[in-house]
Amino acid sequence: MDKSEIMVAMEIEAPGRPLRRIERAVPAPGPNELLIAVSACGVCRTDLHVLDGEVKARYPVIPGHEIVGRVMALGEGVTGFAVGQRVGVPWLGHTCGTCPYCASGRENLCDAPAFTGATRDGGYATHTVADAHFCFALPDCFSDVEAAPLLCAGLIGWRALRLAGEGKVIGLYGFGAAAHILAQVAVWQGRTVHGFTKPDDAAGQAFARSLDCVWAGGSDEMPPEPLDAALIFAPVGDLVPQALKAVRKGGRVVCAGIHMSDIPAFPYADLWEERQILSVANLTREDGVSFFAVAEQAGIRSVTESFPLAQADEALARLRSGALQGAAVLLPEG
Repeated sequence: MDKSEIMVAMEIEAPGRPLRRIERAVPAPGPNELLIAVSACGVCRTDLHVLDGEVKARYPVIPGHEIVGRVMALGEGVTGFAVGQRVGVPWLGHTCGTCPYCASGRENLCDAPAFTGATRDGGYATHTVADAHFCFALPDCFSDVEAAPLLCAGLIGWRALRLAGEGKVIGLYGFGAAAHILAQVAVWQGRTVHGFTKPDDAAGQAFARSLDCVWAGGSDEMPPEPLDAALIFAPVGDLVPQALKAVRKGGRVVCAGIHMSDIPAFPYADLWEERQILSVANLTREDGVSFFAVAEQAGIRSVTESFPLAQADEALARLRSGALQGAAVLLPEG
């Protein structure tokens, strides 16, 4: 088989196993699908949850759902895309289109969804196939590497920020890939942003302040003023009671991760006075359209560290240990 007909990928064979390098024939797109040559793929905490068996997935699977690439071929019935066009592929990879949630504009809650990098192969690869209905055209102002984290860290963060409401004072717990993007959006919107990191993480707090957070401290600290909303990106259930104490009456705590450790018991008094706890599930295509428009207007710049595809395990380990500032991005071979 000619090398041009072979794709290379890093695959999760089963939960808890190291990634393994595989080679296979470049797939052909099916009806309503795009064949995409991957140019960059962001590394997301959800990839760790897939690796650890903490979210539903089918194995073996190629992870990765922050994909930037160029269209190589169009499947039957595809409209609105052209060969050579740059596109982005997010976490939500397909919906049924007929369940009550899809019919009511809440496709993020679809009863029969498919998820990129979990229940269908993703972007830790040189090539991938994606449902054209769930691909986005990307603004030219972002490079491939800059655009990759926007496809989940940015999109899920944007949905979380919208659920936070119109509050002017917000706190971001877990200052990683999503928070560093959302801090820029919130500041551009005229909000006051407080950044929360692991206790004693001086470098992370300096990073938050460099993005115009007015205050940065440990997640065990109280901010200097009550928050209208707290957005939790760290998968740590213990942060929910802590954030409830930090929000004012009527404030919201938004849990933005797909997986979180158990939330411990807390006094009802901490929830009383119409405080709310909300969760974010996946995204809608409208979230993508609106977010990329805002990201371009706001001049968002994602902070990234790039790794060769073959070093995907190292990138995941760096993410797990909290050693990254911003987001890790994989670059495929060749």
